[in-house]
Amino acid sequence: MKKLHLLFLCLFAFITVNAQNIDRSKFIADSLDIYINKALTNWRIPGAAVCIVKDGKIILMKGYGIKELGLPGKVDQNTLFMIGSNTKAFTATALAMLQAEKKLSLDEKVTKYIPEFKLENKAAGDMAIVKDLLCHRLGFRTFQGDFTFYNTNLSRHEVIEKLGKMKATYPFRTTWGYTNSAFLTAGEIIPRVTGKQWETYLKENIFAPLGMNSTLALTAEMPKALNRTVPHTLVDGRLTAIPYCNIDGLAPAGSISSSVNDMSKWVMALLDNGKVGGKQVIPASAIAATRQPQDYVSTANYLNGDIGFELYGLGWSIQDYCGRRLVMHTGGVNGYVSSVTLVPKENLGIVILTNTDQNELYEALKWDIVDAYFKNKNYHYNDVFLEYNKSNTAQFQAIDKKMRDSTLLNIKPQLSANKYTGKYVNDLYGSLEITRGETGNGLEIRFEHHPKMYAKLQPLGGNRFYVTFSDPVFGKAIFPFTVKEGKVTNLRVKVADFVEYNTYDFRKVE
Repeated sequence: MKKLHLLFLCLFAFITVNAQNIDRSKFIADSLDIYINKALTNWRIPGAAVCIVKDGKIILMKGYGIKELGLPGKVDQNTLFMIGSNTKAFTATALAMLQAEKKLSLDEKVTKYIPEFKLENKAAGDMAIVKDLLCHRLGFRTFQGDFTFYNTNLSRHEVIEKLGKMKATYPFRTTWGYTNSAFLTAGEIIPRVTGKQWETYLKENIFAPLGMNSTLALTAEMPKALNRTVPHTLVDGRLTAIPYCNIDGLAPAGSISSSVNDMSKWVMALLDNGKVGGKQVIPASAIAATRQPQDYVSTANYLNGDIGFELYGLGWSIQDYCGRRLVMHTGGVNGYVSSVTLVPKENLGIVILTNTDQNELYEALKWDIVDAYFKNKNYHYNDVFLEYNKSNTAQFQAIDKKMRDSTLLNIKPQLSANKYTGKYVNDLYGSLEITRGETGNGLEIRFEHHPKMYAKLQPLGGNRFYVTFSDPVFGKAIFPFTVKEGKVTNLRVKVADFVEYNTYDFRKVE
């Protein structure tokens, strides 16, 4: 589900690379395997799967590495990976198919299909149309609300209800902001007009007709699959297998798991305007609707010196590069990142799946393959991304070491540890409970809607605590308490940017 990765659009603006004129025509046939296997080592990726489609033919479809660290099972072309936000294109396409069948209109108000839908800005909620949900222009900041919605026990109905309480950062339709809960809302229109759940509709109308027989719609299905990868992340510098996330409450935004074999069928159908073996499986008008630009996202500065624009359609990012239009998306959930790229003018499709969320190979490899087909110079995207990642990681590790060293000093907080314990509430999220930790002045937090997760707090002095989440995807942070007249009144919570950029203020009620 998570997330559209925008970091390197900005990175391109200030990194320069000494490019060389070389023959790029043999890169795919002769050098790609060496490139990928070396990259798996450099990025510490257990397993990956890559597919390249060109002119209606499979040029490459291959698994690399292993499914799970420490075990011998190798990735093959049918091995499942979670694809995260690459799910969004399936959801948008499904709704566009229903429009082609005249069962709904993407320009109709959301309330026509979901009468209970509302936004904190009532006028915006009343005006919002289906397209607004599918192109991220409700006025929210990117990832806003995802701490509340991501990997929680909330139902889809409860997510829509809480979305109505979330205060928009920007005026309605003025600023692009990536909103997973909006995509969930869009997906919930499908059962309102078809009588079938989102996952059932996709299986019957997209997966089965395309022959995507291994693809799973829900995250709850992934642990039961026989040929599947396991998610991994870095925990204190160590590559570690982690549990599968459960994001079926946000399913239309990011719950699909698939293989490169199945994804090749999806990509080939999209590149052939919805046809499979001469049969029109997806209406061409539906595909065209998803690729129609709706929003400006940012300026894209490329390593080759080009300056273009990143736009957003319906479930797809749209960029211009070297005179071609690229239709693409990325995805990330706990332990996985992936990318899907279409170059319609070249009849080229690229799918890259990986089973760790701590790599940028899924982006770098895409650009290096595109440059090879465009006969561009070799701009060494992977080398650039690796260098940036090393620098960024070193900075984070230095900050983390400083914080951990501070906690080892056993600095007492301003108040006795018992003063910080109790129940805290946030109007959007709900509640959390703070109790004494196992030792010293440490504390522990349990979260209402993340029942399997907890966080440990270690004092840094004053009313600041260094926090480590039991789910490493949520990261580490400094939580400050607010104290007035000797009493704790508030706690500010911050999770990793991978989940959400915004902070949450919880007020103490007990």
